[in-house]
Amino acid sequence: MIATASLLMLISGAAHAVVNAVVKAGGDKMSSRALVDGSSALLILPFAFVVPVPFGAWPWLLGSFAVHLVYLICLIKAFESADMSAVYPVMRGTAPVLAALASVVWLGDPVSPGVALGIALVSAGTAAVVWWNAPGRRALGWALATGATIAAYTVIDARGVRAAPSAISYVVWVFLLLGFGIGAIFAVWRGPRFVIEARQQWKSGLIAGALSLVTYGFALWAYRLGDVPRLAALRETSILFGVAIALFVLKEQVGKARLAGAALIAGGAALLIVLR
Repeated sequence: MIATASLLMLISGAAHAVVNAVVKAGGDKMSSRALVDGSSALLILPFAFVVPVPFGAWPWLLGSFAVHLVYLICLIKAFESADMSAVYPVMRGTAPVLAALASVVWLGDPVSPGVALGIALVSAGTAAVVWWNAPGRRALGWALATGATIAAYTVIDARGVRAAPSAISYVVWVFLLLGFGIGAIFAVWRGPRFVIEARQQWKSGLIAGALSLVTYGFALWAYRLGDVPRLAALRETSILFGVAIALFVLKEQVGKARLAGAALIAGGAALLIVLR
């Protein structure tokens, strides 16, 4: 069970980095995000007719919608303010500690010494990035706010997916709400700019939308199988993939501090897989 959940989270982390790279590379970040989320909703819509309606999980779904709205605004602002290699490790690395604390208090999930050490290494990697090669104060603020909202929706959705009749039921409905809800809000917000972006970026948006189903669908499935503290931290291996994409695809300058931070995160992820 733990091995399956860990594998799901590693795949989720890799897909997550690609999705965010698409958003970062887009000319208009909010339009790109609307395109990605709208594509996810359209792709998953047929499943809504064959999976059970998650009646017991509606409060969690609505809470997830509200937190995701704030999360995506913070994410977009962070990407507009600094390089992906500067803010992505901060936003992803701060979330596991907050999610672990919240899941222990509210969900009763256990945290062994080995898991605590792994989480600490992931967080230390984040601190290395922030301390030695910090983004600007404005970008750092948005990145930290993004990390806090990631922790919030992680705990909400972990509780929601356990309350639903099945993992796939919760996954389908959370993507429908986010895609047709937040995606529509962002599209209307950007107006003509969204139409221009959709014409130019619809292929990459569709691919990223499909990957979004993988990244968060697998994460929610894993949360149903295992404990949140371990899995939330393990998902932050996306930082490794994010730094690699920023370096080799987006051609950003990635200094030694960011590479050292990525190495610490990799070590923490290894402990989370091996130790109990």
